[in-house]
Amino acid sequence: MSSRRPAFVASTADLLPVAESIAEHWREVGATGHLLARNLDTGEHLGFDVDTPVPLASVAKVPLALVVLDGIAEGDLDPALAITIDPATKSLGPSGVAAFRYPATLAVGDLLHLTLTVSDNASADALFDLVGVEHVDRRLRDWGCTGIRIRHRMHRMYECAAGVAGDDFGLALELAIRDDAAGQHSIETLDPAHANVGSATALVELLQRCWLDEVSRPDATAELRRLMALQVFNQRLSSDLRADTVRVSGKTGTFLHLRHEIGVVTAESGDRVAIAALTRSARRASIAHDIDLAIGAAARSAFEALRS
Repeated sequence: MSSRRPAFVASTADLLPVAESIAEHWREVGATGHLLARNLDTGEHLGFDVDTPVPLASVAKVPLALVVLDGIAEGDLDPALAITIDPATKSLGPSGVAAFRYPATLAVGDLLHLTLTVSDNASADALFDLVGVEHVDRRLRDWGCTGIRIRHRMHRMYECAAGVAGDDFGLALELAIRDDAAGQHSIETLDPAHANVGSATALVELLQRCWLDEVSRPDATAELRRLMALQVFNQRLSSDLRADTVRVSGKTGTFLHLRHEIGVVTAESGDRVAIAALTRSARRASIAHDIDLAIGAAARSAFEALRS
């Protein structure tokens, strides 16, 4: 685990100790990473190491979905268009169509639902195939989202891991951790120069623009917000914030030693805080509930500190 002190940011001096406490808690559970939390209405913020490009894993499904929804809002794509996914060629993954054993035909709108709510890799890659990886990346640049790069389909992550570790997921995890420490990457999709990447700053800015209808079209951003509010995974940002008076609209990202989530926490009071929590672990464990809970504790601390 690196002993380097993170570069902390905060809009006011009293918020710095909150960011420092979060970073220390992450270190105690064996994680390092990048955090930015921002009140969407006041601009108050806190975090650390916010501008480093980080491989996104399934967080990349948020910009993908926005681009597809933009195409629907523009009238270029039909949300009812039926697409058949063949199990012989589908992308890998534990949920959604990726786990199906037989051909499945779904509408584009339903592929979006599965992509964001259960992080279905097969649905996401069907959408990538529909619009093109290059189109997603280009559309983000057109919108000025220069801190996010989309370079490959979801299945590419598994292809690259298998290319160096075969079917040994434990070996792939060990290589990912070793490579992080060495600063060299044998798994291409963990290399920021080749992976789908984004910084905490860029991801929070994308969320802010989606929540304030400052990117794409209002119909597209409204549907993105609706779908992100339906995410079924609540072990990270939501873990310490679940309440009738608080809603978390998020998207997780998990691959080998990476455990991320981005999202917006909204309270009945009207407070809205966008958060990007991007972590990596230095221990060989495919399950790390303590890191998930540390992300949740970070979200709660940041939200409480940034409430108006």
